[in-house]
Amino acid sequence: MILLGSTGSIGLNTLEICRRFQIPVEALVAGNNLELLQEQIDEFQPGIVAIADPARIPEIRHPRVYGGEEGILKLLEESASDLVVNALVGFAGLAPTLKAQELGRRLALANKESLVIAGAFLERERIVPIDSEHFGLWYLMNGRPFRRLVITASGGAFRDRELSEIPTATFAEALRHPNWSMGNKITIDSATMVNKLFELLEARWLFGTPAVDAVIERRSIVHALVEFADGSTTAHLAGVDMKLPIATALECPVEEPILPPVDLLEIGPIAFEAIDPERYPLWELRRILLERPRLGVVLNAANEAAMAPFRRGESDFGTMTRRILETFRAFEEREPATLGEALELDSKVRKHCGEF
Repeated sequence: MILLGSTGSIGLNTLEICRRFQIPVEALVAGNNLELLQEQIDEFQPGIVAIADPARIPEIRHPRVYGGEEGILKLLEESASDLVVNALVGFAGLAPTLKAQELGRRLALANKESLVIAGAFLERERIVPIDSEHFGLWYLMNGRPFRRLVITASGGAFRDRELSEIPTATFAEALRHPNWSMGNKITIDSATMVNKLFELLEARWLFGTPAVDAVIERRSIVHALVEFADGSTTAHLAGVDMKLPIATALECPVEEPILPPVDLLEIGPIAFEAIDPERYPLWELRRILLERPRLGVVLNAANEAAMAPFRRGESDFGTMTRRILETFRAFEEREPATLGEALELDSKVRKHCGEF
């Protein structure tokens, strides 16, 4: 298999599954954590490696190292594995997704932005989701007719903060996730609820229905629920661990426990809460995104552009959120009809958002 994003949390879990089931790794792609990448190279002996910054290639002890987006695409072209695991973060994951599909590869996808930006233009039947929520939906559905799909959210860093204090929050404060430690971008997206909007769009494309919703479940034990056509509802419970979705996507023989089973007597009560647009203003975009999912490219571009000054300490949380919402409203009539139009729209949205 080929692993894009080997040093992030999904990448680390993927390599743990590879280690456990003795899956050979043909190629590794990583960002800037080159020390960890070198350890992975020494252990898994990939034939090809690529990193984000071409200038740092001499730091890697390997005879075949490429750099930048062009290097990742070259790695895909020169590799032979049928399976590509794309765990890259953000817009950077889209070009490798498109290249993998152009080459006819199977795609185990953790890069949300690929579907958010270009879901209409991908061969979705060749995509297996790694997100725990979408894995949970797939696991529950089993081909049966359903009425509604529901995924869960933790609520992010500000789920209990006084409403009046949220707009002035800093980048460091937004990174204090109550349940777990993740990468910076996904943690901020969790605080704004953009991450859950992305996951609604993923479900919209993967399962072909706008009947998707989300609720807050603070314990992060219930990952997905399916309301079936017969009126019953089934929930998927599991620990906060990505190994089961990854093992399934990698078609491992899951005949032994991948995760410890949930102890129902230990977990205690589980409760669900509505996502309040007063606390999460961007949640008001949910309906239009599900009705017109090609607008996901606008949300993603505005989100990445507005997050940059927030990360640098040049704006507060409220300003970032307001920029995303106002930029989306400025482009909500611009649905792209082709992939080229989507990429062009991405550039225009970023430029507009940067002019605030």
